[in-house]
Amino acid sequence: MDRMRRGLRALLSPPFAEPAPPVPAEAVALLARRLEAAGRARLGRSLAIRVVDTGSCGGCELELAALDGGAVHDLERFGLRFVESPRHADVLLVTGPVCRNLREAVELALGAMAAPRWVVAVGDCAVDGGVFKGSYAIEPGGAQASLPVDLVIPGCPPTPVQLLEGLLALIEAEDPPRRAEGSR
Repeated sequence: MDRMRRGLRALLSPPFAEPAPPVPAEAVALLARRLEAAGRARLGRSLAIRVVDTGSCGGCELELAALDGGAVHDLERFGLRFVESPRHADVLLVTGPVCRNLREAVELALGAMAAPRWVVAVGDCAVDGGVFKGSYAIEPGGAQASLPVDLVIPGCPPTPVQLLEGLLALIEAEDPPRRAEGSR
């Protein structure tokens, strides 16, 4: 009987969770308009993003998941979307330190992308190895040693708003994106 009461109490009590961080609606709306306008101006369509985890702890992926399917940050409404194939992507988001056994995979993913394309290193681990720096399994120098990184978004992990601001800075930049080798 006591077990049933505890179970019923657990079902009826609110969950133990922290409240969502406050996000100013005006700032999000302005960011959405700027992202959509910049993406359409630079590419003529929405921005497609391919995420490659090169050995992370999963923190950056959790923030990207909150950005993609969360109730607060819905990536599709910003004119951005995640894609499964690098052949469909405009941006290669690299998370985690570049592990020696995944270096070739991320280089192949970059090689499969058409021009124009950008490479973004997300999180402290992708920047310089983060907490894994100095490990025998990690390529020294972060993602920049293996890939032509166009933008770095630091943080452990960066928040969804920081990720959106970084992507906005990327597509609003004056420099044209890097062209694929062999493209005209």
